[in-house]
Amino acid sequence: MTATISQIRNTRINKVTKLLELGINPYPSDSKKEYANREIVENFGSFEGKVVTVAGRLMSWREHGNIIFAHIQDQSGRIQLFIKEKELEKTSPDKQTIGFDNLNLLDVGDFIQATGTTVKTLSGEVSVTPKEIKILTKSIMPLPSIWHGLKDIEERYRKRYLDMLLNDQVSKRLQSRSQIITAIRHFFDERGFLEVETPTLQPIYGGGFARPFITHHNALDTDFYLRISDEMYLKRLIVGGFQKVYEITKVFRNEGVDHDHNPEFTMFEAQIAFEDYNYGMDIVEELIEYVALKTTGGTEVSFGEHKLNFQRPWKRLKLTEAIKEYTGQDPESWKTEKEAKTAVKSMGIREEKLKELSKMTKLGEVISFAFEEAVEEKLIQPTIVYDYPIEVSPLSKKCKDERFTQRFEIFAAGMELGNNYTELNDPIDLKQRFIEEKEREKAGFDEAHQTDYDYLEAIEHGFPPTCGLGIGVDRLVMILTGAQSIKEVIAFPTLKPKDINESKDA
Repeated sequence: MTATISQIRNTRINKVTKLLELGINPYPSDSKKEYANREIVENFGSFEGKVVTVAGRLMSWREHGNIIFAHIQDQSGRIQLFIKEKELEKTSPDKQTIGFDNLNLLDVGDFIQATGTTVKTLSGEVSVTPKEIKILTKSIMPLPSIWHGLKDIEERYRKRYLDMLLNDQVSKRLQSRSQIITAIRHFFDERGFLEVETPTLQPIYGGGFARPFITHHNALDTDFYLRISDEMYLKRLIVGGFQKVYEITKVFRNEGVDHDHNPEFTMFEAQIAFEDYNYGMDIVEELIEYVALKTTGGTEVSFGEHKLNFQRPWKRLKLTEAIKEYTGQDPESWKTEKEAKTAVKSMGIREEKLKELSKMTKLGEVISFAFEEAVEEKLIQPTIVYDYPIEVSPLSKKCKDERFTQRFEIFAAGMELGNNYTELNDPIDLKQRFIEEKEREKAGFDEAHQTDYDYLEAIEHGFPPTCGLGIGVDRLVMILTGAQSIKEVIAFPTLKPKDINESKDA
């Protein structure tokens, strides 16, 4: 009969008691670990025959009489322990070592330290033959079976610490994420940008179209919002005299959860004075090509069934050109909002999505909707789409054709990776845009941009021509690591809380 989790847990607690009775501390405060496991394995020629101290989590255990083969794992990887009874010192409370006759007090999942000679076994595996074994942490709960693992996807995300232990791909993706963020920082630091920090709690949320999370500040007796963007504060820094600033930060949007949306996510945002969106298009291409080269070794990456190539130059299309190319409909010929809606209804868009059309009262809104629902998912190779309708771009400077703005978005694998534009620095024009956004809110558009009077006053003091950049870091990591879900590239994605009263043995 298979033991329950509670029975296994009780057995291990009893082992803790037995260790204490032997005078062995099952939770010492230090370790003498000298080398990473991989360092020894990959450089065996330099370590052969030397006495080393290694440490890590015990991941396997195979007994063959007076010989035991085990593996311990640290962040770098695994190394084998080739344990021989005649080589291992006896249990010693003074030295805190565990002898061969007490190794039954160890379990897979424990953290242990081994000091011994480096050898290669007959099978050619680099190993350490311990003369001393010390316990560093006695685990109470067992690890899931490595062969059966965590089958339930939600359980994987809830117990991500176990997922990382048992699934190398999870750990590798999270390490790649760190490398990608480091590469982004290096790219901009080398170009004289200043990394800054802006408020997470904001009295007015802005910089994007999204519903916020609301929280209450007790001392000030005031509601604040978790930022949906840091853009409005970065622009204040430009007003304050800084020229090139960026931030990599968490933002929060009270929206749905799906394969490429998580309510808490990481954004890269930058503001560059004395530049416009043409500069922005060039530097975004350069950035992502650089990050791909630095973190994958090339500009071509696999994503599902597609091979994506981030080598410059990318395809660039006006938004209206993209609609015409991928649907056959020409938005430039639409004269009224009603005519545009009729054309959009012929594009094969899902019925539930078409319901959103009823809220739209302006031609530019319908044009933007057509692009989002009929074109975006078809943009597989890296593509820049530019010149968005003014109705959906309240913070962007107008083009010569004032129906459109100097705004561009970047796409790959059918996903939007970033929203960027020449910043609107005319305070009179911006105030009018805010008024129009308020009208959209009254019409039922819950994600309308809020009126930020403090920001309006800031730019009335003078806001130079400026290019703003915004890139979703999680989605970029998804594409560069081949992950099909945003949850795979976030260490601890947002989940509905689990019932704390559920049985541990369930």
